[in-house]
Amino acid sequence: MFSGIIEEFATVVDIRHDRDNIDLELTCSFTAQLKIDQSISHNGVCLTVVSINGSNYVVTAMKETLDRSNLGQLKVGDKVNVERSMIMNGRLDGHIVQGHVDQTAECTAVDDANGSKYFTFKYEASREMAERGYFTVDKGSVTVNGVSLTVCNPTACSFQVAIIPYTFEHTNFCDIKVGSRVNIEFDILGKYIARLNQLKNEE
Repeated sequence: MFSGIIEEFATVVDIRHDRDNIDLELTCSFTAQLKIDQSISHNGVCLTVVSINGSNYVVTAMKETLDRSNLGQLKVGDKVNVERSMIMNGRLDGHIVQGHVDQTAECTAVDDANGSKYFTFKYEASREMAERGYFTVDKGSVTVNGVSLTVCNPTACSFQVAIIPYTFEHTNFCDIKVGSRVNIEFDILGKYIARLNQLKNEE
C-alpha cells in the first residue's frame, strides 16, 4: 500500500524482454536500502524487486500490467516516479493508493495557472466502467503516474489536476506533454461504494 507521495525519480538503465514479461532495470538514490521481494510503486504500479546489482535494481512487469499501464512504453533514460510502500505508523499525507493501475489516460491540455499548471487527462469511459468505480468526482482523489492528486473539473471521461512547482520539478510531470499517456488509479473508496450499490441493486 502507498500514499501517492513520490520519493524521487528512478532512471531506466536497461529493458529486457522475457516472453510476455519485461524486466526493467533502474537506478535511484535508495537502491542500497532495498531488499529482494520489496514492493515499490513505479509510475503508480506496484512491482516487486527481483534482483539488486550495485546501484541498480530490477523489477518485472507481466502482460496484465503492461496492458493496463504505460510501462511498456518506457525507454532507457526515462524517469519513473518511485515510492516505497507506506509505513503504517506514519502520517498518510496523500490518500490510500494500492499500486493497482486501472487504465491509462492521455494528456489533452497543459495550461498555465500563474505559477502552477493545470493538466487535463482524458480516459476511456463507459457505463460498465463507471459502475465498477472507474470515475472521478470533484475534489476527490486520483493517482496519476503514482502521484496522489485532487480532482477538479471532472467530466464523464476526463478530469483536471493542479500541479504546484514542487510537484512539477520532483516528479515526471515535468516530462508530461499533450499526447503523453499516464497511469491512473481511481480512488479505492469509490470502487467499494460502487460495488455496494451493485449488490444493493441485485437484491
